[in-house]
Amino acid sequence: MSKLVILITSRIEEGHQIGEAWQKAGAPGVTFIESYGLRRMQEVSKSGELLPGMMSMFEILRQQEETSLIVLSVVDNDDTVNQLLDATKEVLGDLLSPHTGIAFVIDVERTIGVRDHGKG
Repeated sequence: MSKLVILITSRIEEGHQIGEAWQKAGAPGVTFIESYGLRRMQEVSKSGELLPGMMSMFEILRQQEETSLIVLSVVDNDDTVNQLLDATKEVLGDLLSPHTGIAFVIDVERTIGVRDHGKG
């Protein structure tokens, strides 16, 4: 069964390095999504930085440079999952340490169109 590996980290400056490490570890493809945590949105809203009719919440958050990065990959087996998690640790350090990130893995019942982009 395929697995979806998800990493969420605020250390966006290491995003490219994580992606390349995952690719070398066997990820057929790696996707990045910029995200904002609810706590930060609440802080912006309470601080009055969001004025009606001005900029959207997301425009304000982008200017704050306090984004998170979600890194995703669908892989074929547990061995590749372990290699991706090991590669993550090489880049970010132990995820149990503060300010590194969180990772989790979800079983994927069915995939369509998954292919190794690194192999053409």
